[in-house]
Amino acid sequence: MSLISALARLEAAQSGRAQPAATVRHRHLSEHPLVFVPLTTAGEAGAPLGALVGTDRDAPRLLVVPQPRDRDLRFAFLAELADIVLPYLDGYAGVVEAAERSETDPETGKRVKVEVELCADAPQLLVPSRAGVEFVRLLGRSMRFRRTAEQEPEAPHPAPPRVPLLGRWLTHFGERARVPGSSLLLALTEVLGRHWATGQSSLEDQHLGALLAWIEPSAGESGATAALRAELQRDSDGQLRCPPAGPATDPAFDNKLLAPAIERYDRARTRLAAAEDGLEADDRLGELTSAEREIRALVADRTRPTWDAVWRGLDLLRALPEGAHVADRWTRDRWSFTGHRDRVTAGEPPQPRRDDAVTAANKLATREREQARLDAQEALDDPLVMVGRRLAGEAFAGEVTDVVMAYSEGKRPSPRPLITVRTEDRPHLGERTKVFRTLGGKPQAAEFVGYEDDGALVVLRIVDKMGRGKEPEAGSVPEKGDRLCFTLFEHEQRGGAKLPDPEATPWTHGGPPGDPEALPLPDPVTEEDVL
Repeated sequence: MSLISALARLEAAQSGRAQPAATVRHRHLSEHPLVFVPLTTAGEAGAPLGALVGTDRDAPRLLVVPQPRDRDLRFAFLAELADIVLPYLDGYAGVVEAAERSETDPETGKRVKVEVELCADAPQLLVPSRAGVEFVRLLGRSMRFRRTAEQEPEAPHPAPPRVPLLGRWLTHFGERARVPGSSLLLALTEVLGRHWATGQSSLEDQHLGALLAWIEPSAGESGATAALRAELQRDSDGQLRCPPAGPATDPAFDNKLLAPAIERYDRARTRLAAAEDGLEADDRLGELTSAEREIRALVADRTRPTWDAVWRGLDLLRALPEGAHVADRWTRDRWSFTGHRDRVTAGEPPQPRRDDAVTAANKLATREREQARLDAQEALDDPLVMVGRRLAGEAFAGEVTDVVMAYSEGKRPSPRPLITVRTEDRPHLGERTKVFRTLGGKPQAAEFVGYEDDGALVVLRIVDKMGRGKEPEAGSVPEKGDRLCFTLFEHEQRGGAKLPDPEATPWTHGGPPGDPEALPLPDPVTEEDVL
């Protein structure tokens, strides 16, 4: 936690209201996001109990599994979920625009620009909390390898045709959620927590109701009191008035309401199967329908408060202006969505259970690079975030007090002006440390020369972005009296070393994928190995 974040949390605890942690919105929000509020069965990993899903705030679709242990009912739930999600994804997959992308020419080995299709927009999936993101990943992993009746006619429990396809898409969304700055799959508690600092821990912020209570407490009530009420207040039946933000359920709900309702459903289903005539079957069918309707009502009652809370959180986020670099990050999400669409259309197999060495290293390098890029872009977009970097000694701001024109030595002297900046910050500068400022949307570099006046004055040498002539271009050199902000971190991240192709994986990392001979074999058993 940075110093500015700690100060914001202390101020929130003292004032009783969440404090802004950002002045702009650092995540993209779609005009029509697909909100997914799942509910799972206690003690059954990945067993869905129900969900509210949809793009209409006032008309969500309710999906329920009356008996989560029944595999056929679970597949029916997943098939119904696929009937909602896949058409939503297809609505974005068909609208494309022309774009340029750099690719390697197989003949020359040089990088050339080619014109390709890029989806004009991309879908966005919203879940209440981080646990919802993990549930989406778990669903994707459990669905994408399912075999359908067309693939295996004799399979004991064939999956509906659209279930494996939905699993591939959910896996992609879950993997993309691990990339810092991505907005394809967002946990609302994570996004709200990035823009507001509360007086409670980050773990407590995962309760959406408590988090919103800190941001918008009732009149005359502190955030701590409102959050405590959201977490603990129960009705006359002992049920939470503000259920957790999914997918977990409250034990009191499981024991007092859900378990008896499922037991009644099981009894009704057993009686229907044992019915001997049509009249008795009609009566038993009525009992089964009533029991199923009761479970649906219970699931709707547990998920609707969270559904409404998600849309309240979206209203709060939409009120913030979008950061300058958010559109660039969303473009990378569009490329990711387009690439996966092309892989699915081409009939490629689903994502493997375990990545090979090269793919895993590429994913790790991408996440590290995107994290550094996100940190830099958020600071450049948001003065409040930049304050935190200044307090950490990673940036400094001040007024230009002097400009001295100087030139480099050599046959063609280039301008190397010296500027003096008066600052109250204490950046961590060493000999010839490079610093950067934004000039026309691009970073301009300077070198640290030294301190003057006991560290109150910082002398820098501008080294680039001044044109090719002997004299610097107009506006490329700061003038006396300008207020500037320099960072010690680079604004654009460089690419890492090129990794080998998966087919050229060295034997130290398992050899090429699918090559059993490349795997190291164990030593043969000898007499000394047997006691």
